[in-house]
Amino acid sequence: MDNKNTDIKVPLISKIAYGMGDVGCNFSWMFVGNFLMIFYTDVFQISMGAVAALMLFSRFWDAINDPVIGSLSDKTHTRWGRYRPWLLVAAPLTAIVLMLSFWAHPDWSPTAKIIYMVITYCILVLGYTCVNIPYGTLCGAMTQNIEERAKINTFRSVSAMIAIGIINIITVPLISSLGKGNDKRGYLLVAVIYGCIFAACHIFCFAKTKEAVEIPEKKKISLKTQLSAVIQNRPYLIAAAGQFLFGLTLYGRNADALYYFTYVEGDQSLFSTYSLCIIIPSIIGAACFPPLFRLTNNKGRAASIFALMTGISMVCMYFFSVESSPVSFYVFSCLAQFFFSGFNTAIYAIIPDCVEYGEWKTGLRNDGFQYAFISLGNKIGMAIGTSVLAAVLGACGYAANQQQNGAVLAVMKHSFTTIPGILWIVTAAVLFFYRLNRKAYNQIVQEIQERKGEQAGRP
Repeated sequence: MDNKNTDIKVPLISKIAYGMGDVGCNFSWMFVGNFLMIFYTDVFQISMGAVAALMLFSRFWDAINDPVIGSLSDKTHTRWGRYRPWLLVAAPLTAIVLMLSFWAHPDWSPTAKIIYMVITYCILVLGYTCVNIPYGTLCGAMTQNIEERAKINTFRSVSAMIAIGIINIITVPLISSLGKGNDKRGYLLVAVIYGCIFAACHIFCFAKTKEAVEIPEKKKISLKTQLSAVIQNRPYLIAAAGQFLFGLTLYGRNADALYYFTYVEGDQSLFSTYSLCIIIPSIIGAACFPPLFRLTNNKGRAASIFALMTGISMVCMYFFSVESSPVSFYVFSCLAQFFFSGFNTAIYAIIPDCVEYGEWKTGLRNDGFQYAFISLGNKIGMAIGTSVLAAVLGACGYAANQQQNGAVLAVMKHSFTTIPGILWIVTAAVLFFYRLNRKAYNQIVQEIQERKGEQAGRP
């Protein structure tokens, strides 16, 4: 491999295009995370127990396909690079599966419903993996400049927060408007629209980004060797633990949100109001990561601070409600979202740096494989968060589209406030021990380049 300069400035259009990739991701995965569970139970009319079992089962599927897709993306060779072609091919196919996943058949037998749910969801997860792992890995392939990576991930996070805000604001009224009183039709039409957005955003990302960091050609490396290299990468292990807790907390709370506003607050439309209130704090919070990084010189410490403040804000939300104290409820909601958005930027900015550390420590660079395990940890957290929520709600007597008992309402409220709040504080404690600061990272990259220069100069 040529020892070319990879400490480069990334053009603005490429940063925007990379950010649009996460817009697409959220129009798929955040829509799934926030709305699929209540779609299954209240529209498709599948039992809570079946939904809980699916969420756990799907993670065994993830455990297989995530590392496989990560390794395949590392081995991909095209004139467009290793990771970008996956966006071009996999995104349109996954968009079709997204549409099929929200095609309800409430008149089918319980067995037929469950079979359809399992098949479409598992294929959807596989498709999303084929897009998201190469997309996430692409950031580290665009530049090795730590400041540029922080900026790229800020564009990604700001774009994601805008997308999430839009999705949460418009989805409920859009389902009502397009469905004209028929939620089955409404969900399907929204899935068609979001699927097209998902595909278009990733095609744009493919077209306007460029891979500058090459992975050295190497012989086939065994899974044991790759796992051994991962175990030696302490910053990566901390980041993986943070991603697991992130998935557990975020997706469990997101799955609960629509239940919370529908049954605890008594008005599903309040979910759109809540989402409208937090969109500006989301954008500002995401943009605040670079200055906090400059202040701390450590992305992990910045993420830890954001996580701690998110947790405190969410615990405070428990003591207020929209009906009794709307101002306090929305103030703490905005604070929680502000700090969460900063965390969201920081946690993804950490990952490419861990790849460099791993290459420096072990001599092995396997971006896609490492990102796959980060993704797997996030998805395992998501599975546990959503399946435990579904299982507990089912055990407490949840009944779709009816007035819920006190135990169910208590679970919904705690799952929206105190439980995620405590988990965010735990996440902050874990990430506090991340030691790879700016000075150490720059020294590592310099040593890697020197090694490559020495290898290139040998006869």
